[in-house]
Amino acid sequence: MYKNSNRYPSYRLGERKRGIGDRVIRFKCGLQNTIYDVLRAKGWQEVKDGDGEFDFYWADVGWMREYFDHCYLEEHVRINHFRNHYELTRKNLMVKNLKRYRKQLERESGKLEASKCDFFPTSFELPSEYHIFVEEFKRTPGTIWIMKPVAKSQGKGIFLFRKLKDITDWKKVVKNDTYRRDDRQEEKEAPETYIVSRYIDRPYVIGGKKFDLRVYVLVNSYIPLKAWLYRSGFARFSNTRFSLDSIDDTYVHLTNVAVQKTAPDYDPEKGCKWSLQQFRQYLIAKHGIENVSNMFRLMDDIFIKSLHSVQKIMINDKHCFELYGYDILIDVELKPWLIEVNASPSLTASNDEDYNLKVGLLEDVLHVLDLENKLTGKEKRIGGFDLMWNDGPVQVDEGGVDCISTPTYSTNTFLGCDNDRKRQVKHLMKQLQAARKQ
Repeated sequence: MYKNSNRYPSYRLGERKRGIGDRVIRFKCGLQNTIYDVLRAKGWQEVKDGDGEFDFYWADVGWMREYFDHCYLEEHVRINHFRNHYELTRKNLMVKNLKRYRKQLERESGKLEASKCDFFPTSFELPSEYHIFVEEFKRTPGTIWIMKPVAKSQGKGIFLFRKLKDITDWKKVVKNDTYRRDDRQEEKEAPETYIVSRYIDRPYVIGGKKFDLRVYVLVNSYIPLKAWLYRSGFARFSNTRFSLDSIDDTYVHLTNVAVQKTAPDYDPEKGCKWSLQQFRQYLIAKHGIENVSNMFRLMDDIFIKSLHSVQKIMINDKHCFELYGYDILIDVELKPWLIEVNASPSLTASNDEDYNLKVGLLEDVLHVLDLENKLTGKEKRIGGFDLMWNDGPVQVDEGGVDCISTPTYSTNTFLGCDNDRKRQVKHLMKQLQAARKQ
């Protein structure tokens, strides 16, 4: 793990002392990785459990579940999860909410508008929708499907299959663990829930290898919806060339770093990642600006529509924000597919480049949250974050497009564009200081 050290002198402890009024901001942090480095480097005061009140808490989801409802929080306090974040980040609930939202769009706006939600694979929850899944399975013989446990991460428990008999063992476990009241059997632990999805078997490959994209979206309010898109992210590649000959090879089909780093020939320094800037430039060279710009606009739709799918059921709270990690897969037609959304995207760095990306990301999260009350609340860009939705689509200021060789967007998003975040923050702060002196 890459921690704060002399190799990163711009993050010396106590370098800056900023607080709410004359008071230094107090923070708690449930993780010992990049976010902890960034919080300490702010010069804020760390609060240990039981040591007193805090102004900012980067908590794990378990703390939210056990303690959030029982805490009194001052007006200014910020915590990094919404109470029922799982409505979007738990795989089965994400699919359920997207299906419901698609039906809502069809009723209200027609099939054409609803078709814009066809960005996630055909999916079913097991065991509850097993019989519906079997009907769909029989209608499309030869299709490859992928099974994922809904409450696990890092590729654990995932497998691909072509035949129903391939999941016979799984179904037997479900059947044996089912509690039947009429037989008065001893109640057993409920069977694990899975999501089964049609496998995207024609992914776009680079160098013969499959990849997906990790994109960061920051939401600091659901009512009204206010969402920011980060310019940087990365493509995660598999370690082995893509092929459908062996659907049991996880190094071929799963791009999770936790899986790939166990490969015998994995290079931890090189890793299996490209920056989104590098990825965008590659696609433009291969397919032209117009096609690539259209692909990124479709990705914008995924972010906004997925957030809309849970907006009405999310428990909005002025104390809460969420940094989502979206996993997007691109197919050979340059169509983006939503694979899943993470409430706790990994903040542990795998190498120097990854560390610098995540430090910048987290610094800009803190800039947007503005605990030090420096901003006006009307900013459309803060560091690497662009405001893409503020109770409606955010339009690009005239002349504000700074993505090289890319035509003007209708919305304020610059995913994969130049991320001159340090220069932008410095310029923004100078503007704010000048405005206050007037």
